[in-house]
Amino acid sequence: MSTPTTTPRARADACPGALQTHTAADGELARVRVPGGLLTATQLRALAAAARDLGTGALEMTSRGNLQLRGLAPAGVPRLGEALAAAGLLPSETHERVRNVLASVLTGRAGGLLDARPWVAALDEGLRADPALAALPGRYLATLDDGRGDVSGLGGDVGLLALPGGDVALLLDGADSGLRAGPDDAVALLLDATRAFLAERAAQGGTAWRLAELDDGPARVAARLPGPRVAPVAVPAAPESGPVGAETQPDGRTALVGAVPLGLLSAAQAELLASLAGEVQLTPWRSIVVPDLAEDRVDDAAVDLFRTGMVFDAESPWARVTACAGRPGCARSLADVRADAAAAVAAGTVPGDVRVHWAGCERRCGRPRGEVLDVVATPEGYRVD
Repeated sequence: MSTPTTTPRARADACPGALQTHTAADGELARVRVPGGLLTATQLRALAAAARDLGTGALEMTSRGNLQLRGLAPAGVPRLGEALAAAGLLPSETHERVRNVLASVLTGRAGGLLDARPWVAALDEGLRADPALAALPGRYLATLDDGRGDVSGLGGDVGLLALPGGDVALLLDGADSGLRAGPDDAVALLLDATRAFLAERAAQGGTAWRLAELDDGPARVAARLPGPRVAPVAVPAAPESGPVGAETQPDGRTALVGAVPLGLLSAAQAELLASLAGEVQLTPWRSIVVPDLAEDRVDDAAVDLFRTGMVFDAESPWARVTACAGRPGCARSLADVRADAAAAVAAGTVPGDVRVHWAGCERRCGRPRGEVLDVVATPEGYRVD
């Protein structure tokens, strides 16, 4: 029997949501789940208004393609819930923290073997339709990969990976389980795997936050699922960064992908994005896809977004620099890491061949997966690991 990757959890998962907020140094912190990172223009405007009226005026992008609002007054939390519900961003109060779904960037518009957007909608609906799944930990994550291999390696508890030839692989803790489904049946299999994860979690004490924390978690979850197995395939590793720049869609239109420095999206930027496209996609690399642009609109859109600070150059240091919240938002932080990271970029002192993460304490919140140079605040100053 293998051992879990972490020690047993001593407390229940308290991952924040839109209604169950986290009390930070600068006020309440709310996290809004955005399945697949897909937001309509109307929803983006509603989020911009909420950030301006109730929070700090900015939206924080997360590595799961979700958004956070900071600086909320306690009395503002119910108002936020009302605004989100009106915009269709809070379709279930009971399940709102478990709607963590990553989908391939540009899916259905450029690249990939199929369009994963129907999977996003079907999985979200299926999660919300099952009362038992409200008990999932808030860190549960599903990845829906259209075959390009961009999100399968991002640490999902469960996932789907489209394969050449038409089959879809069920992933458990980022590895192929050997179970297969057709594209139309794949979400049902994923939901069965999610229920099996919840059952195995209960059998092992009910405190684990992730599938990887269970003894023999992937094997035991797979054993709870019926059906024949085939030889597992290798799952693509997570890319260090997502696409940045312009991508020509098969229909002749263009998708712009802009990186958002430190993942801080101002209300004004959000409103500008909403004016450019009917739908945008947030990515786990803290960038935003603006799709379906006609040829005569691409240059103007890129210039307008560039003027607000968005980055369209994959070689920009902003494509490699991340940071935790730091001061003043986090009481644990020993420095204003965002300001210091921005100063380093402006001074041209960021190494050109490595990703760099600035952290206000040893917890290193928000650190990307893979090879990263850590710049960690200590009482004596920064330490570089």
